[in-house]
Amino acid sequence: MQKRNQTIGLLIFLVLVWGINWPLSKIALTYAPPLLFAGIRTVIAGILLILAAMPNWRRLHFRQLWPVYLTSAFLSIVFYYGFQTVGLQYVPSGLFSAIVFLQPVLLGIFAWLWLGERMYGLKIAGLVIGFLGVGSLSIGGLTGSISAVGVLLALASAVSWALATVYTKRNAVRVDMLWMTAMQIMIGGVILLAAGSVSESWSDINWSGTFVANTLFIAVFVIALGWMVYFKLINEGEAGKVGSFTFLIPLVSIGSSVILMHEQITVNLVIGMLLIVGSIILVNARIGRSARQAVQSPVTETGKD
Repeated sequence: MQKRNQTIGLLIFLVLVWGINWPLSKIALTYAPPLLFAGIRTVIAGILLILAAMPNWRRLHFRQLWPVYLTSAFLSIVFYYGFQTVGLQYVPSGLFSAIVFLQPVLLGIFAWLWLGERMYGLKIAGLVIGFLGVGSLSIGGLTGSISAVGVLLALASAVSWALATVYTKRNAVRVDMLWMTAMQIMIGGVILLAAGSVSESWSDINWSGTFVANTLFIAVFVIALGWMVYFKLINEGEAGKVGSFTFLIPLVSIGSSVILMHEQITVNLVIGMLLIVGSIILVNARIGRSARQAVQSPVTETGKD
């Protein structure tokens, strides 16, 4: 019972911090250029994770595994956070998060193509409904009320996250997950910070209390602790539960965006959100059943979902 309560508590923490991340990031972007902001928060998180991983430094194997760390850094951090931070300037944060969390649906296709996972009816239905949801959200972009560029950047974020997940699964047996997380975040953060230093100006950052507080909260709770909790749950066999709870994150994001950013809720947004949430529920419902069956089977499988 104690472990179950701990798992529930960690899942609630993850949903809340990953949900509120979107409006907080959008607020922070009013004080700093996107790439510098993305680099600053990610480097801080990377330092914290490296400190946490240092007791097991022998598991790093940097000389042998640096190509894996670098590839993962580009997919998970440079592309994912880069597209995300730039895209948040174009569309409401709640809408952006709704599109990004098509990731479980896209992951189903990529896992089918590259990991040999089975494609089944619920996954196909979820995919179709999910893209209908994105289509509904994109109608505003075609009419000019919502930025089409922002929608495309949100989709690019979802694609990069799904590809990163598949890549991590393919290399899971070769790496220590804590070091994998720490190195991809640190390397990716340094690349984002370097890109921002070249293309943006540090003098454009307004180091106000709001910006510093938002940046530290995102770095510590959303990125560092969030990813540590994510992998802790997965490594303890809770990957199915993590996947099934992800559909709550866009709802938290939209709710907090309405409160913090006074974002408007439109008919297209409601329809698109319902379709996207429905698609994710369909995909993750199967994942949840598969996870329960795996517990009862002599053969178990875990991964980043």
